[in-house]
Amino acid sequence: MELFADPWTLIGLIAALAFAGMAIGFLAGLFGVGGGAISVPIFFDIFGGLGYDPEVAMPLAVGTSLAVIVPTSISSARGHYAKGALDAEILRMWAVPILLGVVIGAIVARFASPVVFQAVFAIVASIVALKLLTGGTGWQLGDSLPGLFAMRLAGGVIGLVSAIMGIGGGAISNLFMTLFGTPIHRAIATSAGVGVLISVPGAIGYVFAGLGQLGLPPGSLGFVSLVAFALTIPTSLVTTRFGVALAHGLSGRTLQFAFGCFLILVVLRFLWAIVSG
Repeated sequence: MELFADPWTLIGLIAALAFAGMAIGFLAGLFGVGGGAISVPIFFDIFGGLGYDPEVAMPLAVGTSLAVIVPTSISSARGHYAKGALDAEILRMWAVPILLGVVIGAIVARFASPVVFQAVFAIVASIVALKLLTGGTGWQLGDSLPGLFAMRLAGGVIGLVSAIMGIGGGAISNLFMTLFGTPIHRAIATSAGVGVLISVPGAIGYVFAGLGQLGLPPGSLGFVSLVAFALTIPTSLVTTRFGVALAHGLSGRTLQFAFGCFLILVVLRFLWAIVSG
């Protein structure tokens, strides 16, 4: 379990985290997500491969993912805002409810089994993927977003589920907005802003949730691995701009289908972890 005992293991770890950072940044820009859908399984596999117990590896993967999402979601949101696609009014309505949901999610993380994280991740991602792959046919609930109460309730649920899954909430907020007739490009851009609202309090919550936890890797602050964070961020910030540029160059249907296929792969990965675990 000592990383520095084997130089090749250390090199492999650095390469894996650098690659994860590239994928996280690109996905953040392309789909308006924080990249947690890829960083959580990668971090979970890395911590598990290093010999850490799933009861530690899973919340550590989620907390570290949320920490990584902070700078990538900010970069992505700025890129989409510059293109005039981000809806700031929605973000203002969701700010407080999302914060409350994230706090509750961080508390759940302190006591929940790893299977809870994996199951929530798989279920929510499957619903979003199905909606995207079918083109949304029969899924639309209205032509415009609902009233203030329903919007705030939705914000709380998005914050809660996202904190448990370790994602920036982009996939869930994207689903909600498109169910009510929001164009896919605007939904993706606004979801990037949702990532900022979720990741900052989420990462802080996981730090406090993991304080005093036994069996954490060296260089951890609560359920956040500072080592993984430091190795992932540089490449993620480089690739975010490319994802933003590609998102605004693709048709809405192509973007939906690509996102749906990606989520299906992630779901299969977590279902395998649940069955084999």
